[in-house]
This record gives sequence, C-alpha cells and structure tokens, in this order.
Amino acid sequence: MRLLVIEDELPMRTALVETLSAEGYRVRSAENGEEGLEIACTETFDLVLLDVMMPVLDGFSVCRELRKRGRLFPILMLTAKGQVDDRVEGLDNGADDYLVKPFSLRELLARVRALLRRHEQKSAVPETVQLGSVTLDFKKQIVHRSGAELPLSDKEAGMLRLLAAHPDEPVSRERFLDVVWGYNAYPSTRTVDNFIAALRTKIEADPAAPRHLITVRGTGYRLVP
Repeated sequence: MRLLVIEDELPMRTALVETLSAEGYRVRSAENGEEGLEIACTETFDLVLLDVMMPVLDGFSVCRELRKRGRLFPILMLTAKGQVDDRVEGLDNGADDYLVKPFSLRELLARVRALLRRHEQKSAVPETVQLGSVTLDFKKQIVHRSGAELPLSDKEAGMLRLLAAHPDEPVSRERFLDVVWGYNAYPSTRTVDNFIAALRTKIEADPAAPRHLITVRGTGYRLVP
C-alpha cells in the first residue's frame, strides 16, 4: 500500500512517515499543499493523509482539487482545528475522515486501516449485482424490483457492497460497524439489525422469509445471490 503524507510541520511529518513505514506502508511525503497536489496527481496512492493549515495551498483546497481531478483514493484530514464547521468543510470538500490534533498514533493507524478496508470493499464490487429478479445498482444507489426503483441510503448501499464483496460468506455486525459506519462512530450492533430489516423490505419478496439477506445466528448476515 502506498500512502502520501502532506504536512508542513517537520516533526509531525517525520513522525507520520516513520510510524506508517514501520507498519509496512510505502510512504511519500510533501511539505506543502502545492507540492502534495502535484505528487498526488502524478503518482498512484492508496490513501492520502492531508494537513489543513499549510502555506501555499491549504488542505481544503488540495482536497477539493484532488476530487475535481478525479482522484478517488481515501483522504484523511489532519488538523488542530476541532470546530464542527471545520470538520464539515473538510468532509464537504471530499475528505473521507477527519482526525483532530493531538491524536494518538494508535488511533491514526486504526483510522488508516479502516479507510483502506472501506475503499477496498467499494472497489471490489461491480456496479450492478443480480439477486434473482432484483438488481442492485450501486452506481445510482437504487434497487430495481418489479419495475420499481427503490432508493438506497449511503449506509444501506455500504452494507450491501460489503455483503456483495463476500457473497455467501458471513459478515459480522462488528464488521459492518467498522467498515460502513467507520472507526469514529459508535452505533450499537442493534443498528445493523434495524438496517437489515429495512433492506429486506426493499430486496425480499417476503421479508419474513428472506432468500437473499440471510441471518447467520450468533454472527451477522450473509448475501445469497
């Protein structure tokens, strides 16, 4: 896995590069937004760690420009700014997650692993999946059933993507929470059950006797194509 660290503070940049390299990642670094943007657009990366407050070009601008140029790798924004408006601005500009300084390196590594897993799951699934007479359209986030189009929320689509990436294999409730909700969210496993019940009303001919979204007792759920 190749990671890019865009951080203007030398001690922080050095610590990030050394920590990530020790975990087996191949790491490039840039000391300002302009340099980072050029590297990110000319080389291939699996994830970018992006500071917000930088000279030349700030992190919000870099993130927005990367998305505008079609770069779809996960972006984890790092910043000392912890206000809600700043987090919202980062996410609105295309960031996938947000980590406020100071943070523990253990938490940073957990966020990186979660983002890489989520991105891997998303890219491993085709745009459409057939379940009998039902079609899942992940590009449009729609279920096609009996001539009707039923919209999927982001969480519903994420759950189905994860299941479709492992057809006929059990996916635990904890795995759903980790991949779909993310490391910094704290819903209960009951939340997963509620979403599955809602999905069955969209996918199953008889939600009370499901043929595709099957409960695996004591574990979670599996998708039967």
